[in-house]
Amino acid sequence: MTTSPQAPPPGLTVGGYSLRARLGEGGMGVVHLGQKPGERPVAIKVLRPHVVGDDEARRRLAREVSSLSRVRSRRIAEIVDADPWGEIPYVATRYVPGLSLHDHVQEEGPLEGDDLLWFADCLAEALEAVHDVGVLHRDIKPSNVIMEGRTPILIDFGLARVAEDSRITMTGWLLGTPGYLAPEILYGDDATAASDVHAWAATLAYAGTGRAPFGRGPSVAIMDRVRRGEHDLSGLDPVILELVEDALAPEAEDRPSLDEVRDWLEELASPLVEEGPPGPSRDRREPHPVTLPYVAGVRQDLEAPTAVGTGVVPREPVHWSSDWERDETRADPRNDLYGDRHTLPNRQTRVLPDGSVEYVGDYGAAREPVPTGERLRRGLSLLALGGVVTGGIAYAPYLALAVLFLTVWLLRSGSLAAASAGSRRDRRGAKWYDGIQLLLAAPWHVVAGLGGTLLLILWSVGIAAAVALLCFAASLSVLTSLAVIGGSFAIGTWWGPGSERVRSPIHRVVDPLARRGVPWLLVTLLVAALGSGLGAAASAQGTSWTPYDDAPFADVRVPGWF
Repeated sequence: MTTSPQAPPPGLTVGGYSLRARLGEGGMGVVHLGQKPGERPVAIKVLRPHVVGDDEARRRLAREVSSLSRVRSRRIAEIVDADPWGEIPYVATRYVPGLSLHDHVQEEGPLEGDDLLWFADCLAEALEAVHDVGVLHRDIKPSNVIMEGRTPILIDFGLARVAEDSRITMTGWLLGTPGYLAPEILYGDDATAASDVHAWAATLAYAGTGRAPFGRGPSVAIMDRVRRGEHDLSGLDPVILELVEDALAPEAEDRPSLDEVRDWLEELASPLVEEGPPGPSRDRREPHPVTLPYVAGVRQDLEAPTAVGTGVVPREPVHWSSDWERDETRADPRNDLYGDRHTLPNRQTRVLPDGSVEYVGDYGAAREPVPTGERLRRGLSLLALGGVVTGGIAYAPYLALAVLFLTVWLLRSGSLAAASAGSRRDRRGAKWYDGIQLLLAAPWHVVAGLGGTLLLILWSVGIAAAVALLCFAASLSVLTSLAVIGGSFAIGTWWGPGSERVRSPIHRVVDPLARRGVPWLLVTLLVAALGSGLGAAASAQGTSWTPYDDAPFADVRVPGWF
């Protein structure tokens, strides 16, 4: 069952981020969905006073953030901002929409076969990226793994520590989750890379069986089974059973290293590689470019870690949901290993105050900034489209307004339909009748899109009317005035209320086109030529006021308006 998140007090900000919703709470702090104006949403962990209560604790946190900020992996929700020294210290990470592994397994059942191998390798890849910068995660568990399609993304470095630092200790406290803490941590020893391997194996066992490997019950009983190595792996895929058993060994020295784990997984996948189609190198360490399908209808669950030994009862998971639009796809070469079901979300979006979502860019494999040249090409394409609107209004104002109204209505209705279809697909998977259902629901989405279209068009008309009065006061010619009015109408339509449903589908066409030089140039020149042609026709033949014969207020005689 999905519930709404607890909303923070209106207007509350941390580090310039507006806090939109509380996503979860743990021993280290409270996690909010936050966003700066015009930027991507992030997950902000506001740290508790006992975590950063003095300068030494803040220095330790600053060292940790410095190390964690170097983690760059497509399998990690990396740190994007932090302020250990602020009045309210916080750490912001990339917000990852999707179901937690816990919820994914509860709703769709345990992973098996190729899905389980893919999960194991991706999670090991994420852990390897963390260890490569000298950091231990320390809190790998099902609620800290978000499923983007069939691909796991490791989140929440709440308990991660720089490897050479001493571990977090407080009188009577041992931070972590019973059943996913390695035995040596329960004995009071420092965590090591082998401790994360143990947690990786326990999480993998849950993914493959739908059960916690060390069972349920009182924390003391679970920890005792962990110390003894008394796990239940019945029902786990035999292909991966031996690896998980070795990785769950009570003694750290008996567990395989992370490199050995990845080599083992590579050998398990090698038959699939041989049978797969030819293509780019499938070296597991090669950072393949990824632009993959967006998974719609997301929900995130954050389960608080248990403070073992304090009698603290874990909080109930907090759920957050929203509609997200699907995106076009490009295959990831790694998917050849396990089939095309394994996908990554590609669309980066921002949550708007009305609950809708606006496109702001693509993730990409390394999430690098969009090159300046590509940004410039996008801008020129959008300017060319604005030129068509301006030229159309200058040439035939009434007809242009009618066409623009229908275009905006179509774009908004299609955007709503895509979001709804994607949400259904995520909740219950792909069905053969999805297309039929989309067609049957189309009339409703057309009706639902009408209200927002009317509001946006009326907003733009109001702006255009205000500009028209200024042109009237300046005694500009009719043609010049219509060109200025057309430009203001285009700007109002692009940035007005509800315009995200218009921008999103346009961006999905313009942005991929801007990555391809020659096709972009040809299309943009054609669009620019259309706008110029409409403007030239208006200048040569005069403005057409069809379906009327004369211009509005044609009987009003004002200098410059003949």
